[in-house]
Amino acid sequence: MNIQFHSPAVYWTEALPVGNGKLGAMVFGGVEKERIALNEDTLWSGYPSDWNNLGAKEVLLKVREQIAQGKYEEADRLCKEMMGPFTQSYLPFGDLQLVMDHGNVYGQYRRKLDLSAGIATVDYSVGGVQYSREIFASYPDQAIIVRLQSSKAGQLSFRAQLDSPLRFTSSYESEHYVISGHAPEYVSPSYHHIEDPVRYGDSETTQALKFQGRLAAVHEGGTMKVDADGLHVIGATSAILYFNASTSFDPSIGASSSELNLKQITTDAIHAVSGKPYEVIRNRHLDDHNKLFGRVALSLGESIAPSDMPTDRRIAEFGSSDPGLVELLFHYGRYLLIASSRPGTQPANLQGIWNEETRAPWSSNYTLNINAEMNYWPAESCNMAEMHEPLIDFIGRLARNGKKTAETNYGARGWVAHHNSDLWAQTAPVGDFGIGDPVWAFWPMGGTWLTQHLWEHYAFSGDEVFLRETAYPIMKEAALFCLDWLIEDKDAHFITSPSTSPEQKFVIGDKHYAVSEASTMDLSLIGECFENCIQAAEQLKIDEDFAKTLLETKQRLLPLQIGKHGQLQEWSQDFEGEDVHHRHVSHLVGVYPGRLITEHTAPDLFQAAKTSLEIRGDGGTGWSLGWKIGLWARFKDGNRAERLISNLLTLIKGDEPINHDRGGVYANLFDAHPPFQIDGNFAATAGIAELLLQSHQGYLELLPALPDAWKDGFVKGLRGRGGYEVDMEWKGGALSKAEIAASKTQTCKVLARQNVRITQDGEVITYSQVGNGCIGFHAESGKRYVVSTV
Repeated sequence: MNIQFHSPAVYWTEALPVGNGKLGAMVFGGVEKERIALNEDTLWSGYPSDWNNLGAKEVLLKVREQIAQGKYEEADRLCKEMMGPFTQSYLPFGDLQLVMDHGNVYGQYRRKLDLSAGIATVDYSVGGVQYSREIFASYPDQAIIVRLQSSKAGQLSFRAQLDSPLRFTSSYESEHYVISGHAPEYVSPSYHHIEDPVRYGDSETTQALKFQGRLAAVHEGGTMKVDADGLHVIGATSAILYFNASTSFDPSIGASSSELNLKQITTDAIHAVSGKPYEVIRNRHLDDHNKLFGRVALSLGESIAPSDMPTDRRIAEFGSSDPGLVELLFHYGRYLLIASSRPGTQPANLQGIWNEETRAPWSSNYTLNINAEMNYWPAESCNMAEMHEPLIDFIGRLARNGKKTAETNYGARGWVAHHNSDLWAQTAPVGDFGIGDPVWAFWPMGGTWLTQHLWEHYAFSGDEVFLRETAYPIMKEAALFCLDWLIEDKDAHFITSPSTSPEQKFVIGDKHYAVSEASTMDLSLIGECFENCIQAAEQLKIDEDFAKTLLETKQRLLPLQIGKHGQLQEWSQDFEGEDVHHRHVSHLVGVYPGRLITEHTAPDLFQAAKTSLEIRGDGGTGWSLGWKIGLWARFKDGNRAERLISNLLTLIKGDEPINHDRGGVYANLFDAHPPFQIDGNFAATAGIAELLLQSHQGYLELLPALPDAWKDGFVKGLRGRGGYEVDMEWKGGALSKAEIAASKTQTCKVLARQNVRITQDGEVITYSQVGNGCIGFHAESGKRYVVSTV
């Protein structure tokens, strides 16, 4: 299960990622000069500020008046007056650079990332000497580890040095090499062209974050010295480098803290790890990684590519016709989430934790109108619930900040978040107070969508303590905002205004407009938020009157509409969109990842949504293709989804011009928007899982959309809502056996398309028909049940 190459990386998107949630590294694998690009998950520009807009409340009434009169151009213009500042940017930490003394003439080169081990390796020969490097990011020991070896004693000589594009100074302390610096106070988005896009404060008085990185080494044989130029190892046989980094960000206050002693933090971390034998460190890493990565297995058939074929050639020559490459894509998404999101860290951002640019694409921030949510679609279904925790914690921070934004900007109760956020949990609209376009800058549904993750975390686990103490209070406050945000139209329906369908404009005549009222995405997200709150209140036996209010309001939401093409309308009126093949399919959110529109609850809307997806086509950016895989899974069309997987497995070269209309994957399988966005990797993984198991309708649906190309295979460890873990085997395109493990005692409902027999420890279990083609049987907590076809 490797991503592998026969040459060093030229471009960052050919390098190999390792990470432990807090620290990330990209391994280029250079021979004479190695670059390991480094990141730390709290290293962002800026500091907390007042991003709310005191004038927005008054402008809101004017915008609503213009929309009600159909004066959309004026509404767009006024909406700019409701904006706040741009978010801040996720920053690169710098590079660990190795300069080897053996020159650049080499042979027998191999570079690979073993997903199952979470270890990147580089191997080559110089003359008769074999050199090897092993790089991993340890979560238990909170360090990036680099082990270098030579096959002959005394042949390993190199210099190791840290560098950064940010302002820093370097020093050496005893046997440690250290860089210390501070982040910019402001970094403008890369699409915002101004003369001073990166602004620093004074190093002593800046409010921006301080950072420090520390490098140490132990070696076998030879000598080592540390000076201003780095760590110098001469004549060794092997050496181990240890890197740790930290910033002054204090998550308890959401700001930089002068109380944090970065020297003490990094020194303690290095001393703790460097005092252990290498095999102990490595085994601790392997045990930790395998406990997570080993939960799920997948086989879709025999791989047709040679086992030693470089991954970029494999993508270019075989694509999805190689079942092994599809498996690799699936597991890569799981690997990347484990590497970029761990309990206690920040949530995965637009690039996970890997970024080499001071002005990263779209600031490498949290984009809440799809991308941040998409990052966590596989967390529950692919058995990585712990990886969901950083996002859940972040939602709590947004809810606290968003309460002030809701009151200041709109005079509303509850909490709100908009299109973008950052380390500081910004909740106001972005757009730099009028520079942005409302079609993406004004979207007050970010918090509403994020609450879906709270409900899903409960739905998959059944953890009522989490529902009571964490999820429901935040969900309720988001619902309160929605209650105040909704207004009545002339027919006494509840609508949202102003409303956008991110990031698509509608067309009237020859003019394009951003804001109208009651986009389908708004209504879908609000409807699902209300439904989740109603179910939560019922489960917790609280807030009966509030749940009744939500139900009554939900029933009066403007009904979703079917347009003249038989499509689910994107807006409340049957407008044409500016791009029939637009990358966003926001109006289909109720189908997937939501559950508002299903074949049973709303068959006409379900069919109209399918028509909409047909119209959108099979192209798009990498993450858009990933979303469509999940949608076609919900529409039970596995072959169409497999076609989207094929389109996603299109090789995008590192030097290709940016094309925002055509995505794929880079050589290292990173999702290409382009440029790189990690969300497409996560969406692909979640979509493949959705083809194999669905549970959003109150029952387990086994192999709901199996593509014809995956005739024989198996999957182990997928999770279904209700607290189930499911293994399945299939032959000739049909289920042969499934094993279902229940985490709590309940009635297990399964959609059975064939005659089945259910056993537990060899004894036959009786079942009954429970509607919608489902069977139900009594499942006890901790027991495994075998469903086999007869």
